[in-house]
Amino acid sequence: MAGLEGMEQPRGDGRATASRWSPTAEDERALEALELFGNPTEAEVPLPSRPESAATARRLTQVVILRQWGLGAKITEDAVLLVSELVGNAVRHTGARVFGLRLRRRRGWIRVEVRDPSRALPCLMPVQDMDVSGRGLFLVDKLADRWGVDLLPRGKTTWFEMRVADR
Repeated sequence: MAGLEGMEQPRGDGRATASRWSPTAEDERALEALELFGNPTEAEVPLPSRPESAATARRLTQVVILRQWGLGAKITEDAVLLVSELVGNAVRHTGARVFGLRLRRRRGWIRVEVRDPSRALPCLMPVQDMDVSGRGLFLVDKLADRWGVDLLPRGKTTWFEMRVADR
């Protein structure tokens, strides 16, 4: 027990750790989110504009990309991170009561869209090593192949696209 010589380590049965996170539990939560909120590939899914909705958006993105579309873990991981950033921006900066999530796939590409009722444009800010916030669009810019904002009559859609290998 590196660094804890002479200290007895607690010995549990492991259930607390397993119940916190496991792939099976995450799959179950993702499938529950799909049933509760709807499939974002079929229609835009409205989610309440609260910080905890980021977890729902991540789960929906994960289950669609990994399970429904059968794409790899790396593209899923990147898309889940980026959807979390777009949702965080929609929740923090728009004052909306609700935002929409939509996922689309076409030959060679996936597209993730977050729609909100604000017409204020997001800003890609320069990021320094020690910055603790303002990195969301920086990450989107670095990890996505393309991203942008479509202004709507009432609001906007912020989106990103990633190339994927078709089977």
